[in-house]
This record gives sequence, structure tokens and C-alpha cells, in this order.
Amino acid sequence: MNNVASEIIAMLTDPLMQRSLMAALVVGLTAPVIGTYLVQRRLSLLGDGIGHVALTGVALGWLAGSAMGLVENDALAVPGAIIAATIGAVTIEIVREKGRTSGDVALALLFYGGIAGGVLLIGLAGGTNANLMGYLFGSISTVTRSDLVLTVALGVVILVVGVGLRAALFAVSHDEEFARASGLPVRVLNIAIAVVAALTVTVSMRVVGLLLVSALMIVPVAIAQLVTTSFRRTMAVAVATGVSVCLVGLSITYWLPQSPGATIVILSLACYLVVAAVRPLVVRRREDSRDPHPDMLDDVALSEGATQCSE
Repeated sequence: MNNVASEIIAMLTDPLMQRSLMAALVVGLTAPVIGTYLVQRRLSLLGDGIGHVALTGVALGWLAGSAMGLVENDALAVPGAIIAATIGAVTIEIVREKGRTSGDVALALLFYGGIAGGVLLIGLAGGTNANLMGYLFGSISTVTRSDLVLTVALGVVILVVGVGLRAALFAVSHDEEFARASGLPVRVLNIAIAVVAALTVTVSMRVVGLLLVSALMIVPVAIAQLVTTSFRRTMAVAVATGVSVCLVGLSITYWLPQSPGATIVILSLACYLVVAAVRPLVVRRREDSRDPHPDMLDDVALSEGATQCSE
């Protein structure tokens, strides 16, 4: 018992784990918030597409850092990812808004071009396969102090927009035509969702990786939808689930040499399977205990009443 406590204390006092846990907390808070809107809009794979494009931004940041002779070649990787992901998200939103038949083809070209360009450019900038894997699947060793400051700042922006504009963003996500008829600036709000989704991808990049960030945006929401019925409760449960799996999954990688992104995503999927398996049993028990006619006296009372009348 004392060994377990000393191991936990050692983990919490490790500066690298402190930065990583703080980043994981921000990711767990922000990713499900934006994921709730994406699921509502049936754009669950938008985060995946933005992640592909962001990899090109990471590579461009590497090239810029190398050209400027910076000590750390990847010092501009996150800013590059932010710029590329934002441009990619706005482009995807414009293509979606046009609604043309060739929209899916344009999106596919953007996705595949993004990841292929990123792999090639990182190689040209002097990056290694280890660097590439760190960005694709997450690596706690890449979370620097400056990255943490930027992650926290972006996380605050995401939460202010995602939670502060919840009513307007929900209206647009639920029914664009109704929102437009109500006088809401639909195009501006759609672009706001796309930009915030791009920021969420870049915030999550260090912890879960660009290829797995979409899972953290969607799976907690899918878990919440199994146990809730309202949009607000779905967002709250999804955030609680996201924070839990991020912190627990990252803590597991402190003792086991596994990818943090893969561990967090597998943990999320395991939670989904458990909740999906338990939910039918709970719902059946509630239905069995529910009075089908709550406005009428139950059978016992009716029998007693009938007895009294007869008497």
C-alpha cells in the first residue's frame, strides 16, 4: 500500500507528468465540448480530417524552425498546426456549405494531401520517424512548458466559445433553416464551430495524436448519449468522461511503456462497451418498476376501494 502511494506521489511530483496531466485535463475538457456539436451536426469525422491537414502545418513549422536556426526544430510546430488546421477547417466548412456532388471528393483530396504532405515535409526538415509517430499518436515527452502555456490559453478560448455560445451553436447544429429564420448568423456560427474544432485538434495533438484526436471528440459523446436525453446533460457527461479517460489513460502510461493516445482511446472504447452492455439491464429494470398508468390508482388501492364500497 505504501509502495502504491509512493509511486503515485512520485508521478504527481514529476515535472514532465505534471505538464502532461495538465495538458490531458485541458484536452479532456475541450474535446468532448466540441465533439458534442460535431455529433449533433453528423460531422463526426471532421476532427479526423482536420488532424490530417494539421500534420502539414506541423511539418511547415519544422521547416520554418530549421530555416530560422532555432535550437528546437519543432518550436514552431504547434503554431504551424494551428494555422494549417484553421485554414483546413474553414475550407471544409465552405465545401460543406456549397453542398455540391464533388464535395466528398474535394474533402478526400484535402485529407490525403494533408497527411502525405506532412510526412514528406517532416522528412525534408530533418525529422525522424519517432518525431512523426509522436505527432500522429501522441507523446507525453513532447509536452514542453511553452506548449502547455499555449494549450491552456487555447483551451480557455475553446471553452468560452463552446460553452458561452451553447444556445446559438446548438440551434445551428440542430436545424440550420430554423436558426436562419430566427435571425442567427448561421455562416459565422458554422465557421466558429469549424475554427474551434481546429483549435481543439491542435490542443489535443501532444496528448492523443493527430490520428486519434477525433476519437476523443466523439467517443465520450457516444457514451453520454447512451445515458442522457438532453443536449446539456450529454455535454456534461461527455466532459466528465473525457477528463476521466485522459487522466487515467495518461497515468497508465507512466508505468507501462505504451502510446498515451492509443491507451486513452482504447480506455474510452472499453467504457463505451461497458455502458452499452449495462444500459439495457438498467432500462429494463426502470420499465418494470414504472407504473404504466400513473394517473390512476394502483391495483391494490382499487381493490381496497372496491372492498370499502362493497362494504
